[in-house]
Amino acid sequence: MSRNSLTLAVAVCLLAAPLTACGGTSAASDAKVVTVYSADGLKGENGDGWYDRVFKDFQKATGIKVEYVEGGSGEMVQRAVREKSNPQADVLVTLPPFIQQADSKGLLQKYAPNGSDEVGAADKAADGTWTAVVNNYFGFVYNKKQLKQAPTTWEELLDGKYKNKLQYSTPGVAGDGTAVLIKAIHDFGGKEQALAYLKKLQSNNVGPSASTGKLAPKVDKGELLVANGDVQMNYAQSKTMPNLGIWFPAAAGGRPTTFALPYAAGLVTGAPHSANGRKLLDFMLARTAQREVSAIGGGFSAREDIKATDANATALTQLMAGVEVFEPDWADVEKNLSAYVADWQDATGS
Repeated sequence: MSRNSLTLAVAVCLLAAPLTACGGTSAASDAKVVTVYSADGLKGENGDGWYDRVFKDFQKATGIKVEYVEGGSGEMVQRAVREKSNPQADVLVTLPPFIQQADSKGLLQKYAPNGSDEVGAADKAADGTWTAVVNNYFGFVYNKKQLKQAPTTWEELLDGKYKNKLQYSTPGVAGDGTAVLIKAIHDFGGKEQALAYLKKLQSNNVGPSASTGKLAPKVDKGELLVANGDVQMNYAQSKTMPNLGIWFPAAAGGRPTTFALPYAAGLVTGAPHSANGRKLLDFMLARTAQREVSAIGGGFSAREDIKATDANATALTQLMAGVEVFEPDWADVEKNLSAYVADWQDATGS
């Protein structure tokens, strides 16, 4: 997930040249295009990700080219906010709570893609403004070569061996970074307890990172021992990063926990190519694309009627065995996100 601002700026100009922000012509000038703003993780490092396959197949089937811009979930929403009076994106894909934030800011229009009736109620908006296209879970990664076994608790990460060898992406900027805060609040039994822990952890933390996706390669190389991430992205990365292991922290004496962190997509209000955006959303939720979520993307189908049996799906099921899945109060998180982030900044000095 390329969430670094400089990287984002370069990516926008290279991957989305038609956008006015890069000095080119407006994306709206080409009727055979659809522009996607997305949290990173679904596009492969070597063109072998789920997005790569879906976008290629979509263009072949429809003749519509996908212009793709990626960054942190918070960055993508803020970009769409800045462009609200002159929207450039047609489809917005982010992790919670940023998809809820986008909805509350009026960035999404109602559209229920074909197949969304097979998506669970918790994974789509009641008012039809967004729906999950790939299910996913929050997690952490560790270096399997330098650490003979994964840590098991949050408390272990306070050990001196992790000093300057641990990093997590920034809450409020990255979806997975925000997830660190959400999980800590759950695991420690409250916001104050979580902030007290994260304050202690700061002595080992390398520092802020706008990009979660950039952390896994550092873990694989041994520059970091531990970082945050998510199951889909990290499992896909592990195919080319042999030292990458996935784990789920527990509070001392407790069970490892996680929560669903789906890639949720919506049609942008005032999208320059609304019709093309609808077609792409339909395509992403179609049976063919959803059957490829685990086999190609290393994630979980958003449709409840798709039961994947491929090797990746089997491995992912085993990975999740014994992990307690809780459901955050997303309405509360979205409502209080700014306050939570401000409190985290005060506690950690970030």
